[in-house]
Amino acid sequence: MMQCVAAGHQIVALANLRPAESTGQTDELDSYMYQTVGHHAVDLYADAMDLPLYRCFIKGTSVNTGRVYTTCEEDEVEDLYCLLKLVKDKEGVEGVSVGAILSDYQRIRVEDVCRRLNLQPLAYLWRRNQEILLKEMISSNIQAIIIKVAAFGLDPDKHLGKTLDQMEPFLLELSEKYGVHICGEGGEYETFTLDCPLFKKKIVVDSAKVVLHSADAFAPVAYLHFLKLHLENKQGESSDTFMVSSCSCELSCNDGNILTSSEEDEPQKILPVIWKSNTKHNSLDFTKTFGSSGKSLRGYQWFSGFTAHFLPSEGKSTQDAAREAFSSLQANMTSEGFKLKDIILVHLYMKSMKDFTVINSAYVAEFDLCSPVRVCVETLLPDGVLFCIDCLVHKYDIATDDMLHDEKLVMHVQSISHWAPANIGPYSQSIKVGDVLYCAGQIALVPCTMQLVSGGIWTEAVVSLRHVERVLQAMSQNTALQHVLAASCYVTNSKYIPVAHSIWQRKLRECKKEEDSETYNDVATVCGMLAVVVISHLPRDAAIEWHVIAVVDNPMQRKHFAMKMLSEGFEIECESVESSSASCASISVRLSLISPSTSPPNLDGPLHDLVVMFRQAVEKLSEDCNAIPLSSRAFFKEDFFDAQALQTADLLKCILEFNRCLCKITRFPKKLVVSQKVCGSCRKYHVMLYYIVLASYQLGRSFEKKGKI
Repeated sequence: MMQCVAAGHQIVALANLRPAESTGQTDELDSYMYQTVGHHAVDLYADAMDLPLYRCFIKGTSVNTGRVYTTCEEDEVEDLYCLLKLVKDKEGVEGVSVGAILSDYQRIRVEDVCRRLNLQPLAYLWRRNQEILLKEMISSNIQAIIIKVAAFGLDPDKHLGKTLDQMEPFLLELSEKYGVHICGEGGEYETFTLDCPLFKKKIVVDSAKVVLHSADAFAPVAYLHFLKLHLENKQGESSDTFMVSSCSCELSCNDGNILTSSEEDEPQKILPVIWKSNTKHNSLDFTKTFGSSGKSLRGYQWFSGFTAHFLPSEGKSTQDAAREAFSSLQANMTSEGFKLKDIILVHLYMKSMKDFTVINSAYVAEFDLCSPVRVCVETLLPDGVLFCIDCLVHKYDIATDDMLHDEKLVMHVQSISHWAPANIGPYSQSIKVGDVLYCAGQIALVPCTMQLVSGGIWTEAVVSLRHVERVLQAMSQNTALQHVLAASCYVTNSKYIPVAHSIWQRKLRECKKEEDSETYNDVATVCGMLAVVVISHLPRDAAIEWHVIAVVDNPMQRKHFAMKMLSEGFEIECESVESSSASCASISVRLSLISPSTSPPNLDGPLHDLVVMFRQAVEKLSEDCNAIPLSSRAFFKEDFFDAQALQTADLLKCILEFNRCLCKITRFPKKLVVSQKVCGSCRKYHVMLYYIVLASYQLGRSFEKKGKI
């Protein structure tokens, strides 16, 4: 509650669920959701804070205990729904404070109730460092006593009734020795607050008794039953104002906390374009762009080219156009044996970010519970095309022994916190299938305010990449940027490309240095490649957005391969990284113009050689990593390539010869990429076309191959 007040919220009411009298259990229910020990004293909080208190009985039980909660009438979560609905109707509240630190179980259920009631969950303690958080609570003059113990090392006779201040050294010791959660987030102990700066009166315990709930020899469970309490006025103290520490996420997003650039990291000056084609290029026919790949043995399949066509003269609204596109997507997926819930990754390319809200409203109607991760950018779509979608789906046709290993895990945090941004749309932060982590695009929003950070491109680049790191770590402990296999960075200005590369390399060096100080300079051999693409606009007018796919493996044991060649005035560079488990690989191929030209170069030969090099790279993967490409995406320079010509080019024919299930590279709209840049070491002129392939392995999982043509 103090964190909510510090963030500018006003507390208008208190709410509590207590055991039903008919249960005969007056103290401890062993509820999955609620702390009931000490509920006899909760009424005192109303007088202590001078606020209305609403209380209801817990009638349900823990029925739906899965990772995803769906409404169940007999579940105790529905008691919370009834209680919060009552409070909202009476007090007009807009948000709910959530005290969860690590419990996805509780957070998910509170978020579900809040979603149904159109309330904003506020979880300012979410994923906070527990040692720091405990010290913060103590220094903020919160007087809380332990009223229940249920962990090895905690003695009912010694520790019940002790304050957190008194217990802090011992809790730190237990954490170091046995892994006990310092703040009791694992159920090791529960507390009851007697006083805090928000109280106008403090609670005093006159008498209490110890009740032994479970006489376990190693970890007895016991609690305090209050016999008598009273309230006392706080002499010379006022609850109207209190000192709170500065917002942790706002401080970390501040310019002073952002790493300053060194001479090594300074972006190189981008030279102006010397050559520009005068040839009139044809737009891609978006009425013929839909396609789907074959299905891999692991159950992955790509669907691409779904477009929403919108012309005001036709008399339909943008929302109608969006609904038609999603209906088309659903119909095509159904014909292939999939449902929308099987989608794990969506690329949403929009004609204009001005339509973001309208498209989101149609999107949320289709993707509600456990929505896929999403990357949303504005691109140079033709007139009459509202947006274009491609997506990756996953589903097993037949149950196998690997299904449990490849079970889909979803992170969909909707609460406002200091951790990372809550979802600003109907998408999840990350989805894990097997050992592969698919993450949503991240922009530099301040988590607690959900506003874009100030400070320019360097600040945005660091903060948004930090969000990526936190999501990776939350999905799988000890997972960091060095586990990334494929990374895309979208920027709105070509001047930001060197900044993105600089921040990316610096963060990789930091991660590697922490892991192994002796070999931390050897970064490229363990991490996937980064492709930076320039587009017109991003959500919230951000300047940069990061999107990564990572693998939970041992980055130090990954296999790395690189080669290059010259082809008719171009340089072709290829690099691949294979995961240590041989389940995934990332291949990057880049075509660079060695020197500027005054006339349009002939790309047929270089593009053919590029595909040959790509095939060689695939052949060099280990035998356990048998690649089956499913899809390709081409990002190409505006006014440089003819989209229609690319659709029928020799490049496409070469790719189709390589694997017939590969989707055409021109199924996606053209996007503005940097036409030339200066490499800090060789100062060559580069013309880049980004070529991305998503594939699945017969012996592994789906992965994204990423290359630069």
